[in-house]
Amino acid sequence: MKKLLYLTLIIPFLTACGPRLSPYTQRLYEDQGWNENDLRRIQFYLSEDLVLSREARGGSSTITRGQIKIVDGREVEQVVIKRNTPGVFLFSPRENRMAVSFESSDDLFLIFGPNPRTGNRYTLRGSEWNRSGGKVTYAGQEWFVGGGDALAFLRVAIKRQRNRDVNSRVAGGRKID
Repeated sequence: MKKLLYLTLIIPFLTACGPRLSPYTQRLYEDQGWNENDLRRIQFYLSEDLVLSREARGGSSTITRGQIKIVDGREVEQVVIKRNTPGVFLFSPRENRMAVSFESSDDLFLIFGPNPRTGNRYTLRGSEWNRSGGKVTYAGQEWFVGGGDALAFLRVAIKRQRNRDVNSRVAGGRKID
């Protein structure tokens, strides 16, 4: 019984002290005043699973990454980036855009930017979005992502510390005269 009570008291303390993953937003970026060198030192994480798909071309093409699947008689290459996969900032192609790589090669990156519909979280950016999905550029090629993947966003580990100035003193006590 004492062990259960001890665990009940200690677990909230341990989880409160550790970093937690929070959405990376335009406001966080602006409030902190980070530059590109600062962003290179931040570990980013993907909020949810992301599946990139493209039709594999026949002939002499070779598949070096991902998987080959047969969909409606066509060969499809897929790259899956799992939720909480760590990524690194590479560069900003323009204002309010970030190229983030989740693989070991610098030519394998996705573009993220603030999305007003999600509280300015840095979500996946691409072209030709509709209900079924959109197109993104990855490894210099065009890939399709499903509609649900459009809301994949970047997260960062934030460890909040409470900084307080505490002026304390110890009362010496008071005796009767």
